[in-house]
Amino acid sequence: MDLRFPIGQLQVTENITEENIKQWIHEIAQAPLKLEEAVSELTEEQLDTPYRPNGWTVRQVVHHLADAHLNGITRFKLGLTEVQPTIKTFNEVAWVNLPDSRLPIDVSITLLSSVHKRMVTLLESLNKEDLKKTVFHPENGIVSLEKLIATYAWHGNHHIAHITSLRERMGW
Repeated sequence: MDLRFPIGQLQVTENITEENIKQWIHEIAQAPLKLEEAVSELTEEQLDTPYRPNGWTVRQVVHHLADAHLNGITRFKLGLTEVQPTIKTFNEVAWVNLPDSRLPIDVSITLLSSVHKRMVTLLESLNKEDLKKTVFHPENGIVSLEKLIATYAWHGNHHIAHITSLRERMGW
């Protein structure tokens, strides 16, 4: 198993269907609960264990998910309210090393749950025209909102798999 990409790298089909969109939104809706289950009953020592050599700790992964998906809802809203806006990137490594990434994980699980509730409500309201709207990502170029939905569904699953695969390997 590739410890860095336990579910593989993001791959989005060119012919995105309504069924794909519904599935991805469902995955986004389920991510906070799956994350909570993934970290259930972990000790402080386990939370501070890297999911791979030279990787982030479980605690950092949890805080990163909240940070990234908070940025995500902003990206969706910009894409819906502006014409192909340039979205902001952020230095993920620097962010996970800021003091707030040492807080108890409940803070970010609650934040992620709230962000996802709003995100899912927003995404479920989109029509076909909205899904085709685009943002400009400085590293990835022009990205449609439907591909952004796929990205955030994958991103949540990706990081939750970091935690669950670590638990399996460690027998936790």
